[in-house]
Amino acid sequence: MHRTRTLALAAALVLLPGALLAQRGGIYHSGWIDHNHNGRKDPYEDPSLPVEKRVDDLLSRMTLQEKAGQMTTLYGYQNVLRDALPTPAWKDSVWVHGLANIDEHLSGRDSNRKYDTPYAWPPSAHAKALNTVQRWFIEQTRLGIPVDFTMEGIRGLAHEKATSFPAQIGVGSTWDVDLVSKIGHVTGREARALGYTNVYSPILDIARDPRWGRTVESYGESPFLTALYGVAEVEGLQAEGVASTMKHFAVYSIPEGGRDGSVRKGAHATWREVEELYLEPFREAVEQGHAMGAMATYADYDGIPIGGSYKFLTQILREEFGFDGYVVSDSGVMERLFDEAHWVAPSFEDAVRQTTEAGIDVYTNFDPPEKFIEPLIDLVKKGQLSERTVDARVRDVLRVKFRLGLFDHPFVQDPAHSDRIVHDAEAQALSLRAARESMVLLKNEGGVLPLKKSVRSIAVIGPNADADYSLQSRYGPQHMDAVTVLEGIRAAVGAGTKVTYAKGVEIKDANFPESDVDREPPSAEVQRGIDAAVAAARAAEVAVVVVGDDRTVVGESLSRVNLDLPGYQEQLVEAVQATGTPTVVVLLNGRPLTINWIDKHVPAILEGWFPGEYAGTAVADVLFGDYNPGGKLSITFPKSVGQIPLAFPHEVGTWGKGRARVSGPLYPFGYGLSYTTFAYSNLQVTPQTQRPQGPVTVSFDVKNTGSRAGDEVAQLYIRDVFASVSPYEKLLRGFQRVHLEPGESRHLSFTLGPKDLRFLDRDFKWVVEPGTFNVMAGSSSEDIRLKGSFEIVGDKLEFGGKHPE
Repeated sequence: MHRTRTLALAAALVLLPGALLAQRGGIYHSGWIDHNHNGRKDPYEDPSLPVEKRVDDLLSRMTLQEKAGQMTTLYGYQNVLRDALPTPAWKDSVWVHGLANIDEHLSGRDSNRKYDTPYAWPPSAHAKALNTVQRWFIEQTRLGIPVDFTMEGIRGLAHEKATSFPAQIGVGSTWDVDLVSKIGHVTGREARALGYTNVYSPILDIARDPRWGRTVESYGESPFLTALYGVAEVEGLQAEGVASTMKHFAVYSIPEGGRDGSVRKGAHATWREVEELYLEPFREAVEQGHAMGAMATYADYDGIPIGGSYKFLTQILREEFGFDGYVVSDSGVMERLFDEAHWVAPSFEDAVRQTTEAGIDVYTNFDPPEKFIEPLIDLVKKGQLSERTVDARVRDVLRVKFRLGLFDHPFVQDPAHSDRIVHDAEAQALSLRAARESMVLLKNEGGVLPLKKSVRSIAVIGPNADADYSLQSRYGPQHMDAVTVLEGIRAAVGAGTKVTYAKGVEIKDANFPESDVDREPPSAEVQRGIDAAVAAARAAEVAVVVVGDDRTVVGESLSRVNLDLPGYQEQLVEAVQATGTPTVVVLLNGRPLTINWIDKHVPAILEGWFPGEYAGTAVADVLFGDYNPGGKLSITFPKSVGQIPLAFPHEVGTWGKGRARVSGPLYPFGYGLSYTTFAYSNLQVTPQTQRPQGPVTVSFDVKNTGSRAGDEVAQLYIRDVFASVSPYEKLLRGFQRVHLEPGESRHLSFTLGPKDLRFLDRDFKWVVEPGTFNVMAGSSSEDIRLKGSFEIVGDKLEFGGKHPE
């Protein structure tokens, strides 16, 4: 069973082989860098010493000004920093005393803005440019402390033409932990080749309210599944020599009413839900993945901003989880403590004090560094902030820099090689694999799919049919050449097939988002577009309608109050379906949609999410049967927004039926169809009776009973039948994605331990209580094929306030 993964940190963090030669006024030093230019190897410059001794020595040499610099981010080229490369004016800047990191240097993350710089591409130019900047900090600052170059990377590195992978919500539907690990490796390898040393990834917020705009950037709603993906991504990134900064810590994904983008993000969850659901992925990413970074969110819990919460940032993250990296603020965290968001600090200076004492190591915002540095120094001088606290914050930053090898190997040693690494053939093949595996077949009535390539005519319709804008992300690769669905279909069929295209309608109407509550009848112009699509459908043997979202309706600060298709897209589907032409709907979207009419009337529905640069290829492969879809939903599709909250796992009785109540989801967690069929048999649970500390093994067989090879995601669920606190209806505790040829069987085995059975009791202690546990295996959370049970006997097992090992 996927549960723990190992990380050989000592090997992984040796970034690049060979001794580094650094020039100091014409003198070369082999094997070490004379950071403070005194002609001798000081302890912090000695790579043979333990990291903590090196940190101690360097910290003892630093002035308060230099310490403050190591607590500050400089937003890079064309943000706060206007220079692409160092200029003489840098000697007069505040960063002559050093900085913690430089974010987004020489590359933007906004698809609408193409930076006027020669350094973003090719990769070798970027690597050389960052080497130049890094050399300035090593040679021109007093102690030569390197900077940590940071970049976003939740669906591939957010750099010009880096390899683009599916959005995290699509990756969540692959149920393939090995794939996520490989994505982490590619992202980390490309980052290091470009000169970045810290990647802001993965996002570990769980999306239990799909109205939330950043649902698209989550792995889904399951803490168990998200935790496994998170550990895999962290390990993959850090094995390539870059730090993984997990975000957003914590309770960021549950603002009131899902209202992302509001000035205040008050988290609405009980403390039991916070511990058991929302903190679980972060706990695992630290305890198992050893993440070196965390981003503190500007959400609040019970009226206390997370950025100013000693409980969250120190007691939970550091003391309970064992985090020993550095915490960077999300942009604007400190400002929000005293402005229109939280109002818990009378001044920005006091916000600096509160957040520093709480546990934020590095201040980040689109402001000059002195905005933070000056009040920090004043606080210490006035005795309102202990320099010992400042030392603790700086220690965290230096520790990560030493662990990354920045003091010993600060440069990309062979920039020319970077051109052969970024977006190489292996990375592109992985992108296509991820896109294929993320596809979820929601409906296939009457075997409409797969389509025959010999079909004489296809009408490809819809606003997402020929749009690659929706395939990109602010936090992912920029300006890549994405294959659209129209291009994918045209490439898949032969010359004898006529492919016509009609956009039909736009993603959203002119009055969006107000139209989510009051939509006007379609205008004459909109109706003309629908009529053109209808004409194309009538002239074709089959219609493929590609609808969904784009990044103007889903993403950061883009919450919704309605989960129907935005704009007039459903009317488009209805009009095409009314022609009588066999119709397939392809969804390219970032959150669950309430597609009740489509589910009732359209025979075939494929959920594609945002599949990345090979979107059209992957969709076409599934439509024409070159690839058998095997993805499963990592998030529940409700029938109505009024059912929210409707997410897995849920406590017993919360989805109960009643009068005047819409019951159950449209598509449940773990759901997904295939072009073949699978049978489950031979469930074995051993032993039937066990002590709380002992393992229980669950095994069963899965067989492909159809005529096509395909992937099945076998899922294992458990239920604590009775407990001192109301239990969850089902808890996912294992899964495996297996590829089976027709007639082939696979015996799968999972091991359950105390960690899988524990919960928070009435005293908020992690415990395993004696009693009966039901075991369920099947193809989704609702499609259970096998049932069994085992008994836990003996005394209750207590773990105190700590998460069990």
